[in-house]
Amino acid sequence: MKKNIIRRFAHVIVSFIITGILLFLSAGTIHWLWAWLFLGICLLVLVFNFFVMPRDLIEERGKVKKDTKHWDKVLTSLAIIPFFLIYACCGLDYRFGWTGEITAAYKVSGLVLTFTGYMIFTWAMTCNKFFSTEVRLQTDRGHYVATGGPYRWVRHPGYVGYCLTTLATPLALGTLWGLTFAVIIVAIFIYRTYREDNTLHEELPGYAEYAERVKYRLIPYVW
Repeated sequence: MKKNIIRRFAHVIVSFIITGILLFLSAGTIHWLWAWLFLGICLLVLVFNFFVMPRDLIEERGKVKKDTKHWDKVLTSLAIIPFFLIYACCGLDYRFGWTGEITAAYKVSGLVLTFTGYMIFTWAMTCNKFFSTEVRLQTDRGHYVATGGPYRWVRHPGYVGYCLTTLATPLALGTLWGLTFAVIIVAIFIYRTYREDNTLHEELPGYAEYAERVKYRLIPYVW
């Protein structure tokens, strides 16, 4: 178990470092206030999650899984490319001024939405002990339907938070071109939501009944 927890922390830290490198390397400078503020929020969330996330959930998220759905491996692999391209594109936009001048209020709004998305994501994780990084039925952990917290309103609140943070990131960094890759990621995760929801309907006992009560996957009264 300890090995899986260490693996998860290492993965998160490496991803954070790569994000910082991509931002400042593509920007051609480390003197970028909004990038530092953005990274500060990311670091704050990481520290907060360390204290609030159950250790068995961290262990699950760091585990090497052998029963992940093949289609999910394809989708998550595809999402990696635009995920990192967001930061490279935002940095290049900052360096060459493609977007032009953006007001501080615009960037602050982006930071607030970024933090809000992270908090929704964290809330979903703390309310669902089966919040894995990959789509699989966790029979080894006695998988059952999560119905508390944000799961009372939508069936996949973690994806709501992730999509919100993804779309808010370019805004927080004061660029618009990064939204191109953000939209691609959101499209991938909307499709992933659809496939995961179908999988849970078919394989997780009690999920169909839960879906009758909570009718929306991501956005109440929409979908």
